[in-house]
Amino acid sequence: MGKILKEFKEFAMKGNVVDMAVGVIIGGAFGKIISSLVADVLMPLISLLVGGVNFTDWKWTIVAANEELGRAAVELCYGNFLQVVFDFLIVAWCIFLVIKAINKISSLRKKEEEAPAAEPEAPVVPEDIQLLREIRDSLKK
Repeated sequence: MGKILKEFKEFAMKGNVVDMAVGVIIGGAFGKIISSLVADVLMPLISLLVGGVNFTDWKWTIVAANEELGRAAVELCYGNFLQVVFDFLIVAWCIFLVIKAINKISSLRKKEEEAPAAEPEAPVVPEDIQLLREIRDSLKK
């Protein structure tokens, strides 16, 4: 039992697992932000465009409620399903854009790393120094 706990501890403390946990937590928060964007901003605008319809109210009543029998209505709430599909599509689109931006940035960094560093140019020697060097070299001969 101690060996299994030790292996689990080693696994849980690896960098990839911690990174994944952080990603899941941030992804969950990002999902909530996007869901709020869809439900509170986009869907009211879409509803306005289609005549004030609230998609979450769309449902198909299969069996009506019967108070005498104490039976609740059986309803197929496809409007709520549409809302969730819109949420998913917008979240997927946002993640696509984020991944695309990350890939572009990383490819730019790779290009910078792959590009050979420009060789430093030889320093410009003033004319008087150059002349003195020529005189020195001629005196050596």
